[in-house]
Amino acid sequence: MAFIALGINHKTASVEVRERVAFSPDRLADALRDLCREGGAREAAIVSTCNRSELYLEMDASQHGRALQWLADYHGLYAGDLQGCAYIHEHEQAVRHMMRVACGLDSLVLGEPQILGQIKDAYEAAREAGTLGPLLGRLFQATFNTAKTVRTDTAIGENPVSVAFAAVSLGKQIFADFSQSQALLIGAGETITLVARHLHEQGVRNIVVANRTLERARTLADEFGGQAVVLSEIPDVLVHSDIVISSTASQLPVLGKGAVERALKLRRHKPIFMVDIAVPRDIEPQVAELSDVYLYTVDDLHEVVADNLKSRQGAARTAEELVVRGTADFMTRLRELEAVDVLRAYRQQSEALRYEELQKAQRALAAGGEPEQVLVQLARGLTNKLLHTPSVQLKRLSADGRHDALAVAQELFGMTPGDATP
Repeated sequence: MAFIALGINHKTASVEVRERVAFSPDRLADALRDLCREGGAREAAIVSTCNRSELYLEMDASQHGRALQWLADYHGLYAGDLQGCAYIHEHEQAVRHMMRVACGLDSLVLGEPQILGQIKDAYEAAREAGTLGPLLGRLFQATFNTAKTVRTDTAIGENPVSVAFAAVSLGKQIFADFSQSQALLIGAGETITLVARHLHEQGVRNIVVANRTLERARTLADEFGGQAVVLSEIPDVLVHSDIVISSTASQLPVLGKGAVERALKLRRHKPIFMVDIAVPRDIEPQVAELSDVYLYTVDDLHEVVADNLKSRQGAARTAEELVVRGTADFMTRLRELEAVDVLRAYRQQSEALRYEELQKAQRALAAGGEPEQVLVQLARGLTNKLLHTPSVQLKRLSADGRHDALAVAQELFGMTPGDATP
């Protein structure tokens, strides 16, 4: 039994690699089942965001190479393409890694809260796919409890520092007055919702939300008095948009170079500020070649993020201590669980001996035996049978020079060396 955390993230892999290793939400259940079938995992969950793709597994530690090969094969890559940027954590380190991720300590934006929701989504996806077993399930629950403690007991999430906030902060460096700008937001998920909120707080009043489904776009747009359109209408609204921020789950770009070129001509080359937060990317990389376009990806947000992290450094140190404590507590409980099967078997064995001796006593009473003598014999017989096997084994271990086993036996029976009677 071992926990494995295997994957890539923004620290180890470029956006080009990360987008090739991203898992599509609509194929996640099939991927999970295939991972257990072909990747050697007994239990599995997958976390896939714009900044990371990670496999959380319960499997034999010696099989992690097989899991890495599965990850490469599933995405049509050579294992060598991933070996240089993949990381593998085993057992206690895997537990600590998951807890750090859930608490935002391993994020591009220190302490960002969205990752905890994404971890919970991964838990639900694995549960629905039937790949979440009792051990990985306990790890997720312990992780959620630790993350809750970190959020409650530290200030790591109090300041508005996130990829969404960083994107808006970067835009403020380009536009002196946000109130005169129109923002086109592509997607309607949690990240875009945060972007819309930050833009609105900074004075943007003209917000257009484009999404695959109009109903979801309208729900978000109505919250900020904006306009909702479907993705096919992007070229029409792009002409009037000064700010474009995109974050969808599309596997292909939703905005190409040609559409942006046409919009720039109609805008008479008035600049457009663009941030592509999605992985895989929503905006074709070639768009960056156009004059009058300022295109940034999540990897370009590092400097903006760094400027907004100073207030979280002290809280992060406390959070790290809580993660260490949470990891230790979980590992202790896990080791305790390993004794459950032994205790259950020992209880069953003891119950069988008790039943056997009780039957003897009942037969003796039925035959007219003296009750006091029957009780004495019952107690003596039960004691002898309960002690017989441990006595034989302890004598054998002592004869073999296993003094360590004798010390464990004393601890098991709650005895000290002075308790022994010559």
